[in-house]
Amino acid sequence: MIKSIVIGFDGSEASERALKMACEISEKFGAVLRLSHTPKDETVAYAAEAISGFYVGPNAAHQDQLREAAESVGARAKELAAAAGQPDIEVHIGHSDPAEDVLVLAKKVQADLIVTGRRGLGNLRGLFMGSTSQSISKNAECAVLTVA
Repeated sequence: MIKSIVIGFDGSEASERALKMACEISEKFGAVLRLSHTPKDETVAYAAEAISGFYVGPNAAHQDQLREAAESVGARAKELAAAAGQPDIEVHIGHSDPAEDVLVLAKKVQADLIVTGRRGLGNLRGLFMGSTSQSISKNAECAVLTVA
């Protein structure tokens, strides 16, 4: 039985698909949904560009912008979850490595399942060193679903 689901979310299309899949699973099992988002320069640039309509670039991100971007991404996730019939999603903002934040939250809440997108807004290093979803799959203590 799946009672607790953690979703890794960065605001990308892949993470939106993962969130929708997690909502469907939650509906079937009555599981609690918890979303983990770790704001990074890349996600701030993406969110700022989406809101303003012009390229901001990752170097423009500062702590206030990181916080505001995290709040914006969390609000977007709540909207998506509510539209999928899951209005009670919890949003947790991380401050470390995104994969580590997901894994720590999953362990803390004794998650039965972690759901992530296959390819998000990760940085160039991820192409060479391994992505967030790969790190989660490798180190998770519960089932992991990676959504394409």
